[in-house]
Amino acid sequence: MESYLDAFLNAIAGTLNWTWKSILFDVPWYLNYFWGLILISLLVWLLEILFPWRKQQGVFRKDFWLDGFYMFFNFFLFAIAISGIYKMLNVLFTDLGITANSLAVINLSQWPMWSQLLVFFVVLDFVQWFTHILLHKFAFLWNFHKVHHSVKEMGFAAHLRYHWMENIFYKPLKTFGVMILGGFEPEQAYVVHFIAITIGHLNHSNIKITWGPLKYLFNNPVMHLYHHAYSLPKGVFGVNFGISLSLWDYLFKTNYIPEESGNVRLGYPGDESLPKNFFGQVIHGFSPKRKEK
Repeated sequence: MESYLDAFLNAIAGTLNWTWKSILFDVPWYLNYFWGLILISLLVWLLEILFPWRKQQGVFRKDFWLDGFYMFFNFFLFAIAISGIYKMLNVLFTDLGITANSLAVINLSQWPMWSQLLVFFVVLDFVQWFTHILLHKFAFLWNFHKVHHSVKEMGFAAHLRYHWMENIFYKPLKTFGVMILGGFEPEQAYVVHFIAITIGHLNHSNIKITWGPLKYLFNNPVMHLYHHAYSLPKGVFGVNFGISLSLWDYLFKTNYIPEESGNVRLGYPGDESLPKNFFGQVIHGFSPKRKEK
């Protein structure tokens, strides 16, 4: 039992220390997700200001500061808080004889670096696309995912506005994806992570980008805006589930882009019952269910 407690405390202390060192620029620049997130956010926000798609939308759009706080809460504060739990699970799996190679399908370690990064990116993106579908399909999971879909004006920071329980759902499945790759994460995996952050910010931004013919491969703001649309095609529980890649939606016929004006009502039926403040949203999904109109 002591080993589990030590693992819990050491993981929290280590993650907290790494985050603090990142703030002080005391980690390699390519691993500094704190300032990397800020830099990417400022660049995408600048593009929103210079080339706004929905010109009636303010520079400081509705819930701008709330979404900004969510970025740091989900990316850093919650990551620190939950790191101990994940480390304890790692110790438990090790004690049970479950290793990173238990589900290995391929081993990338001897592949060229560019191919390692490509496969790592594609596999993790598919896992997240599939998880995203689950968040929409099942009522229990959707009750948490509503926080993300309560956004009424889209902007870059909406990317990381989501209920903390989503981390609980995504993390194990992403770990499963890594296990399929033989528990291997490329040395330059930070390239994939920064690309994913950038694409996610752009997809939620107030910029009109379609990528031309590449729209069938990469997700984009036009496509993702309809993922957040208040009104959906009859008989579906969601559309355009892609995270970084749109490929999965086109392959599995979950794509939907009826037009590109950008004048789309966002949210979901009954979203007026969702708490408007951070603390109310944090406990949403656990409190007694309120009747949605």
